Amino acid sequence: MASDCIFCKIAAGEIPAKKAYEDEHLFAFHDIDPKAPTHVLVIPRQHIASLAHASDKDAATLSQLLNAVPAIAAQLGLTNGFRTVINTGADGGQTVSHLHLHILGGRAMHWPPG
Repeated sequence: MASDCIFCKIAAGEIPAKKAYEDEHLFAFHDIDPKAPTHVLVIPRQHIASLAHASDKDAATLSQLLNAVPAIAAQLGLTNGFRTVINTGADGGQTVSHLHLHILGGRAMHWPPG
C-alpha cells in the first residue's frame, strides 16, 4: 500500500466507498463522478502506479483484473454490453496514480470516446 494513495486507502477501508465487488486481490467501487449510468472502478489491492508501470512480475495481478470484469459487469446488470477503459498517464486522462479499470455501461456507448 502506498501511504499517500487514495485508492489504496479506499481498498483498505480507510476511506468509504460504495463497494461493487471485492476479493483478496481486487476492490471495485462506484465512481463518485460517473460518466455513464453505471460507472465502476476496479483496482488491484497491490499498488501499481499505472499500466505503464506494470512489469512481468505484475502479470498475475493484471490477469486477475481483466478476468474479474465480466463477472462484475454481470453482477451490475450490464447484460447488453459495457465499455472497459484504462487511462494511463496524464495525456491518457489518468487522474489517480493507482492502476484502475473503468467499467461503464447502462447506455449505448459511442465512438470516438473523446
